[in-house]
Amino acid sequence: MIRPGATLGLVGGGQLGRMFTVAARTLGYRVTVLDPDPLSPAAEFATGHLNTAYTHPVSLDELAQKCAAITTEFENAPAEALLTLARRTLVRPGGEAVAVAQDREREKTFIASQGLPVGPFAVIANESDIEPALARVRLPAILKTARFGYDGKGQASVASKAELVRVFADWKRVPCVLEERLALEREISVILARAADGEVAVFPVAENRHVRGILDITIAPARIPEALAAEATALATRLATALDYVGVLAVEMFVVDGRLLVNEIAPRPHNSGHYTIDACRTSQFEQQVRVLCGLPLGDPSLHTPAVMVNLLGDIWSGGEPRWEAVLRHAGAHLHLYGKREARPGRKMGHVTVCEPTLERALEVAMAIRHDLGIVESD
Repeated sequence: MIRPGATLGLVGGGQLGRMFTVAARTLGYRVTVLDPDPLSPAAEFATGHLNTAYTHPVSLDELAQKCAAITTEFENAPAEALLTLARRTLVRPGGEAVAVAQDREREKTFIASQGLPVGPFAVIANESDIEPALARVRLPAILKTARFGYDGKGQASVASKAELVRVFADWKRVPCVLEERLALEREISVILARAADGEVAVFPVAENRHVRGILDITIAPARIPEALAAEATALATRLATALDYVGVLAVEMFVVDGRLLVNEIAPRPHNSGHYTIDACRTSQFEQQVRVLCGLPLGDPSLHTPAVMVNLLGDIWSGGEPRWEAVLRHAGAHLHLYGKREARPGRKMGHVTVCEPTLERALEVAMAIRHDLGIVESD
């Protein structure tokens, strides 16, 4: 057990790292952030900031010397850096699990290899793979780069073979995954914490809506049958166990024709779990600290229904948003990430609405979206 007062390391310093750092500092830990951004949101709350590249050998050496344990806040953290650090100090989650999650080809193949349900997909590494891929995946489909895609980036809809060939060429023929476009009833996510001894604590299943590939709102608990929620929890737990995962893991799933399909995983706290800060007995970020330090897992249960609304840079187009439109609601909790520049599509903060009923929480959340000028969901 790593007790309060110790220094924890964090590879990556974005908003997820900021919320982890707040949770760690609240529990009495010091935090050193490794992030090349001099205006890192997490570094504002940390006790130390190594302002270099993630792979900088001097910074990795200092992190390993200073920190009793190290974690990450984004899946594109160089897995080799995590593996290097793991030879000298405790790293959770491990570089092997992160390497699977940051490559869609490895991720999809691993999920399927565990006998978990996935939608039709095919790997395209070169042009000769296109014809076999179309034999397995019906058009229209979605082409995704195997690496470095998130929030709708590195993704394109393709409706014909010619369009697929063109997009693949435009992307310089980097390895891709082709996924069949499915008629979705719901998009859901399961966020869990798995300790080193295999103990698992699972947060309530959340329902998600996306606009242009970016999460728009999260509804917790998800409006799905209890049996389906239990199945989703079981699938996520199986996946975490198969990965020998230690940390907080998010598993995104689709509901198609009443059945579940696993879409992708994130080896970290997740945007769809932000509601846990205000609506659960333990947040996903406190849980991340607990797992990292070998502390008992917290209670993930929901104490009030909640709806989380993402705040993107678009709403700053006319100046600073009218925060009084949020704060006039007693059940609304505003979280801003301290980013200096608001850009369209950039996550700048979120609002979580907690109310006695899910219907009321959704009603208030929609009113806030309207008052802030957020365009209605697709």
